[in-house]
Amino acid sequence: MTQILDPHVRSDEYSLRQQLVYELRKAVDGEVADSKIRRAEYSTDASNYRVVPQVVVIPKSKDDALAAIEVTRGLGVPLTTRGAGTSCAGNSIGPGVVIDFSRHVNKVLEIDVEAKTARVEPGTIMSTLQKEAAPHGLRFGPDPSTQNRATLGGMIGNNACGPHAVAYGRTADNVVSLDVVDGLGRRFTAGGNGQGVDRIEGLGELVTANMALLRTELGRFGRQVSGYSLEHLLPENGNNLARALTGSEGTLVSILEAELRLVPMATTPTLVVLGYPDMATAADAVPGILKHSPLAVEGLDARLVDVVRRAKGAQNVPPLPPGGGWLMIEVGGETPEAAMAAALAIVADGATESSKIYPAGPEATKMWQIRADGAGLAGRTASGEQAWPGWEDSAVPPAELGKYLRDLEALMAEHRVDGMPYGHFGDGCVHLRIDMPIDTSGTPLREFMTDAAHLVAKYGGSLSGEHGDGRARSELLPIMYSEDAIKVFGQFKNLFDPKNLLNPGVLVEPDAVDAYLRRPAAHEIKASGGFSFAHDEGSFTKSIHRCVGVGKCRADNMSTGAGFMCPSYQATKDEKDSTRGRARVLQEMANGTLVTGGWKSPEVHEALDLCLSCKACSSDCPAGVDMAQLKSEVLFHTYKGKVRPRSHYILGWLPRWLRLIKKMPKLSNFALKFKPVASMAAWVGGMDQRRSFPQFADQSFSAWWKREGKAAALAAGSLCEGSSALISDDSGAAPRKPRVVLWTDSFSDALAPVVPQSALKVLTTAGYDVIIPEDEACCGLTWITTGQLDGARKQLSNLMSVLGPFAVNGIPIVGLEPSCTAVLRSDLVDLFPDDPRAQAIAAATHTMAELLTSPETKPAEWAVPDLSDVTAVVQPHCHQHSVMGYKADEALLRGAGANIKVMSGCCGLAGNFGMEKGHYDVSVAVAENMLLPALREAGDGDIFMTDGFSCRTQVSDLMDVDGKSLSEIIAERL
Repeated sequence: MTQILDPHVRSDEYSLRQQLVYELRKAVDGEVADSKIRRAEYSTDASNYRVVPQVVVIPKSKDDALAAIEVTRGLGVPLTTRGAGTSCAGNSIGPGVVIDFSRHVNKVLEIDVEAKTARVEPGTIMSTLQKEAAPHGLRFGPDPSTQNRATLGGMIGNNACGPHAVAYGRTADNVVSLDVVDGLGRRFTAGGNGQGVDRIEGLGELVTANMALLRTELGRFGRQVSGYSLEHLLPENGNNLARALTGSEGTLVSILEAELRLVPMATTPTLVVLGYPDMATAADAVPGILKHSPLAVEGLDARLVDVVRRAKGAQNVPPLPPGGGWLMIEVGGETPEAAMAAALAIVADGATESSKIYPAGPEATKMWQIRADGAGLAGRTASGEQAWPGWEDSAVPPAELGKYLRDLEALMAEHRVDGMPYGHFGDGCVHLRIDMPIDTSGTPLREFMTDAAHLVAKYGGSLSGEHGDGRARSELLPIMYSEDAIKVFGQFKNLFDPKNLLNPGVLVEPDAVDAYLRRPAAHEIKASGGFSFAHDEGSFTKSIHRCVGVGKCRADNMSTGAGFMCPSYQATKDEKDSTRGRARVLQEMANGTLVTGGWKSPEVHEALDLCLSCKACSSDCPAGVDMAQLKSEVLFHTYKGKVRPRSHYILGWLPRWLRLIKKMPKLSNFALKFKPVASMAAWVGGMDQRRSFPQFADQSFSAWWKREGKAAALAAGSLCEGSSALISDDSGAAPRKPRVVLWTDSFSDALAPVVPQSALKVLTTAGYDVIIPEDEACCGLTWITTGQLDGARKQLSNLMSVLGPFAVNGIPIVGLEPSCTAVLRSDLVDLFPDDPRAQAIAAATHTMAELLTSPETKPAEWAVPDLSDVTAVVQPHCHQHSVMGYKADEALLRGAGANIKVMSGCCGLAGNFGMEKGHYDVSVAVAENMLLPALREAGDGDIFMTDGFSCRTQVSDLMDVDGKSLSEIIAERL
């Protein structure tokens, strides 16, 4: 049938798409979407490229996927199959139909322990297979750093490898058989010993006619994955069609099911870290280390480690041996003693005096986490410039690696670009993102990539060592291969997909390296009246392009304790609700051709609707995407000078209403007991009717303070009056006690005064002179989350006039509500980048735990009381996790003897999000991710502990369990 949808012809595109959607919906039970938002979400992957699909299909089953494949073939429509969309080369995007296997077709079908094999669906996440195989002492050998979101179908498509490929081989070496359908609609099983070869007419003859070429140009070293791996079809290699199809990047077949080889898990893994002056010198030592049969040999640049220290905190980098570059070498052994002996042997042959050994444990885990976050963290150079993939995973034989790295550094210097190399040095594979100036043109990318291709070919290397060629490198294959080899690749493709419908533009008849680049097509949107985006040179466009698509937001970071991102995606499993999906829609807004209408685009607001503004992505995303800030900016520009949703006036102005309610709290509580009144109030506020209103305190902290607290504290000699005039000591005598400002936010003041009262008790008992500011100081949090940034500035200007004098004089400020404290540490500085008071307040602001544990501020002769009677489920507030971190609280609690179970993940209320109409179900689903099940499993007498008012409100509303703050827990035991 004639192709109805040519990706390069736009005439009557809409009617053609309608016909395609009609046919797909007749055949497919799963989702068939041609909405702008769906197409925006799938327009790119983790590469530099943007190709907008016409339709996205999310099948519910293998048969569903097969039906969609048949429709596209019958209509002559291009087809690209996709897993997690973490491809760095642009090989999981396409112009026609994109099929996403990851949401539903993602099960481990069988594990055969005796045969050491597993059958999986293509959308199966690799870490899911590892989890199910582990009880049997088995694992899948190759393990890329994206394993907690990468799908096995995608790994097969790209021939993924990972750190342990040096021991276990590439994905191709671990594929037993594949259930596939090709471009002609032929469904067959491909395996070893010629299985499936007879189904492809002419394949045997092609191999026979080109044996000399296959033996000399292909399979020369382990990481030669560029082009088609036809060497697997040689008789001496088992005539293995499954392995030959692995790494074909969806250009030959679509995978419906795979049988994979499993290997025994390594016992007592031990990590050796060797330090060298630079990465090239580290690479020189690799051949000697490989003689010891290590499980992994990874290279790590010192500049990348420095980026981790800045982005994640020094506590996330274990002590390292001296060096400008390191090798991370993992060894195993039957016993810990055997593993240690293997480690010491490697140290002896490491050609360096700088070494450290990490047995399995927290420090080794931190080292592997640095390595795992490399793809995102390396998205910024050491100087903070945006770095791009493209020359992402070149590889050379390990013996040539040191020389190649030196020449590669020289080439970057020649092109005046920079990057931080790291990667699988044991296999000669180098990961490198480079600060190519591609904001407006792809020419610099083309020029560098062409020179780099010639360089890697000089060393007998491969353009790609594990990510595939995709759109990034396919055009450059003639530099690496002979004209005859390129011709054979085309003939091979023609046997499976003669109409070039499967992933067109990749490998054969490739698109240009600089075609379809995403960044140059984006219009510049400068900061204007909202956030300054100083960290991105005042550019909203740069900020949204921080998202490089590595997809960590899709991983279940919560169950592993690895972070809080992204709670809404974990609740819905919809790409739309991931940080990456939202970033893609914002990038399309900047492009302006698919998502039109700018800030007001309905697609933009739909994408942001279920963002909880939890800020977890700002710390958990290795690229530092702060979607909460981006959402506030969008709301600011959308509604500036216009009528806003009702919830913005009620929930967004909540501190303002609390100031009124504080004057009549009992009346307000009484009125809200009547259902009609509560229902009307919820409707007026744009709130969900299923939500309960929090109880207003009979007496606010500020009222209590004025009536009785202040006099009692002065009489006890534990208070400095809250006048800025009292900051300097006119007597010239040294202060008797260290001073500290207790800042009471609006929520603690009106809704939970017991928290500041408890904090005051703790601080005075600990030996501080406590300053209670005379004037109220609101941080403007609710104005920020609803995008009312002008209002937030007014609130924060007043706050700086109240707290600024204390901060500039070096007096610590203690915040009680984590979300408000986080504003002072982050948003305040971004909204007032040039005001020295903002910087001073951010530096002076502490959580209670930080104050009591930091060497600079902790009391000299006081210790936290014994908390060994405390067993608690602890929920760190999202903003505390993201901005301040929870390490100080955890150290304080455990140090005082408390038995705590610390949650990972959001409570689901997230300030105004869970209160707003339309968000209730997702809010509850987020709470069910981790928090509510943990509370149900808690023992009698266990405490629910959190400093977050929203966290306490959520649990009280859903489980009728009251939570306590850290200050309350300590104060009760004084």
